[in-house]
Amino acid sequence: QVQLVESGGGLVQAGGSLRLSCAASGRTFSSSAMGWFRQAPGKEREFVAAITWSGGNTYYAPSVKGRFIISRDNAKNTVYLQMNSLKPEDTAVYYCAARPYGSSLSLLTFEYRYWGQGTQVTVSS
Repeated sequence: QVQLVESGGGLVQAGGSLRLSCAASGRTFSSSAMGWFRQAPGKEREFVAAITWSGGNTYYAPSVKGRFIISRDNAKNTVYLQMNSLKPEDTAVYYCAARPYGSSLSLLTFEYRYWGQGTQVTVSS
């Protein structure tokens, strides 16, 4: 069992930065591949970024590549999403998700077993 709690969302102007955190509890965090997803009003939840259990491999959606950075600190049971050069189209609720014992990166929501409650990110133009 993994419980996930996101924080760090808020309101920021276009071009600004935010860092989201996802604090995990449960013994399988360090063995879990992690992902960030987002969902804008009226749209389906979409993949943003993923990281392997070791942090050695990452993958990004084309829309955020070069602007967002996913990282993790297994000693702190936390995964981060540094978001730079934010755009109004980045406005969404951001969710972190866990794939216990996932050995590869995944873009697919159904492959993630545990989800946080989400944190709102609003980018004004």
